[in-house]
Amino acid sequence: MEGGPVSDLRHAAIGAVGAGLLGPLFATLRERRVEEEHYLRLRAKGTPIIFVFWHAHTLPLAWCHRDEGIVTLVSEHGDGETLVRLIRRWGFDSVRGSSTRGATKALKGLIRAARAGKDLAITPDGPRGPAREFKPGALAVAQATGLPVVPLAAGASRSWRVQSWDRSLIPHPFSRLCVAYGPPRSVPAHMDRGALESLARDLGKELEDLSDRAAACATS
Repeated sequence: MEGGPVSDLRHAAIGAVGAGLLGPLFATLRERRVEEEHYLRLRAKGTPIIFVFWHAHTLPLAWCHRDEGIVTLVSEHGDGETLVRLIRRWGFDSVRGSSTRGATKALKGLIRAARAGKDLAITPDGPRGPAREFKPGALAVAQATGLPVVPLAAGASRSWRVQSWDRSLIPHPFSRLCVAYGPPRSVPAHMDRGALESLARDLGKELEDLSDRAAACATS
């Protein structure tokens, strides 16, 4: 992992400034949620959840689910450290790693969090893309923990798109933000690679559909 005193100070500063700017901006948003009963039923039963969503929707979704004690998987790259510093201010904890870097350590950390009753959050197209490609490795956590996967997506009536690989979504002040949730999916531990790849494709299509629904909801 990238580090050192100067690097840590830079990430901390960027995280603080980011939270200081985005928090007041997001506080002006008019929020609406579509079919949130899909995850609320699980919450009512005390069942931890694995939220999956496109990397581009990380910031508005983190704001919507702030202060819920969710544990998110974040890359060990430098930009991941900045994100950790930001979302920590919104009540998230994090496990560092990805399917390509620190995978074993990350999986162990997520399993520990799940056993402690924490909800998890994973971006299946992270940490560096390709954008909107659901990598089957993201389902390994669901296999290892037995937790249901709940897809969700965000849409805004007016927004900016960051010039980054994922085209991150940042809603304009006072715009309408909509979050659309899909039904929970189970990922049996005995599923082979082919079945996992098929499920990943299905979930990728569902995330695209949810993205379209969230965008339509936000502008209606």
